[in-house]
Amino acid sequence: MEHDLSKQYWNNRYLTDDFKWDIGYPSPPLIEYTMQLQNKNLKILIPGAGNSYEAEYLYNHGFKNVYVLDFAQQALDNFKNRVPNFPVQQLINQNFFEHHGQYDLILEQTFFCALHPSLRHQYVQHMYALLKQSGKLVGVLFNDALNETQPPFGGNKNTYQLLFEGIFKIKKMELCYNSISPRKDRELFILFEK
Repeated sequence: MEHDLSKQYWNNRYLTDDFKWDIGYPSPPLIEYTMQLQNKNLKILIPGAGNSYEAEYLYNHGFKNVYVLDFAQQALDNFKNRVPNFPVQQLINQNFFEHHGQYDLILEQTFFCALHPSLRHQYVQHMYALLKQSGKLVGVLFNDALNETQPPFGGNKNTYQLLFEGIFKIKKMELCYNSISPRKDRELFILFEK
């Protein structure tokens, strides 16, 4: 399957608004977590950010060191149109696996499920490399089989445990209690530390 890393494939999906998993607002588990953070100077990356409602929310609540990364330029253009005051230098049009930098926090929101499962080990290694020492990877992963031939790809807690343990300290991986109703009992909240 080649289309999982094709810019054209993802641009077309944003042009046609073909995202059944896009809820149209920030994910409640991520907002609840980030609103507990005291340090608003944290350097935060949101990879595969898509429409990035979380970046908009964080920026509007005083987190000015947020970086939005997406492979699809159309996703970033949509975001710029919606949030014109967001710094353009913090919008990155790049393949995640080619991105370099050091972050205190990386937020995972439907990026993992958009990647073909064959890229998951590479995802884990690259997330680890992008985090500062004691940096955190926080977000939600689908705890559901979902699709096998196209995004979103699913998974389960046991698979994720095997994938991340030994590389990250798994501080939390449990069913979200505050998922939106269509995802109730289908999302795991994760907090992994470098």
